[in-house]
Amino acid sequence: MLEELHTIPPFDDLDEEVLRLVEPLFERYTCPAETVIFEQGDPALYLYLLLRGTVTIRYKPYDGPVINLNQITAGGVFGWSAVVGNPAYTSGTVAREELDSIRIRGTSLRRLAVRHPEAGRVILDKLAGKVSNRWKDANRQVREILEEAITAEKQKGASAMARANGHTR
Repeated sequence: MLEELHTIPPFDDLDEEVLRLVEPLFERYTCPAETVIFEQGDPALYLYLLLRGTVTIRYKPYDGPVINLNQITAGGVFGWSAVVGNPAYTSGTVAREELDSIRIRGTSLRRLAVRHPEAGRVILDKLAGKVSNRWKDANRQVREILEEAITAEKQKGASAMARANGHTR
């Protein structure tokens, strides 16, 4: 799977050392056309990197019908809620055609950034650039959201260690 990561932004130009850290965290995900990958409100678990196929991002306002927001094609990334630590996906996704992708748990990616700060910084910069390439001045905002998710992951780890040592906060 390491070779596939080289072809998918935001991982397409990472050095081999960083790729070796992140590659074991990925798993393959495939599905036929018309499969609902996740619904708006489902637990936000995975970030998906699309190798082949197309997905539709859908949003359901509380007072209206489902709106198709965007189409993601090969090379695209979806499931950002999992990376930023949201408890639930803020939109849903359905495969428009047969889908071949790889996915990574958001918690795994955040833990990697905590354990390997330099690799985490590089990956977070790449993710921020990928998600914000259409929005003026969004890169900084997305980067701040991702950094907040990493800080929360660090705090969870510190709290767990304190509990394990018999201390409370």
